[in-house]
Amino acid sequence: MSAGTAETDHGGGHATLKGYVVGLLLCLLLTGASFGVVMGELVPQPLRLTAIVVLCVVQLVAQLVLFLHIGAGRSQRENTGIFLCTAFLIAIVVAGSLWVMHNATQNMMPMQL
Repeated sequence: MSAGTAETDHGGGHATLKGYVVGLLLCLLLTGASFGVVMGELVPQPLRLTAIVVLCVVQLVAQLVLFLHIGAGRSQRENTGIFLCTAFLIAIVVAGSLWVMHNATQNMMPMQL
């Protein structure tokens, strides 16, 4: 590094090829498991949706930690806070949109005499 440049630490973890390969293999395994739940009928019908949602959440967490390096460490607080705020705002927009569409459907139905 030259004397005229300053090193900036953005709080990200140092990624390694091994970490990315582990993340890729874990995500492929979780995707295959989700596919197996649906196509292979490995899980009884009433529990399929629950199994898919659990596998989805596990894969989301794996991608956040292994690829985006979002964690609970002191150096990651800003990134984690921004992610949580973004997730909260997206949840508000989706829930609000569903609520508006539901109410519009209920209020716009023709009256039956």
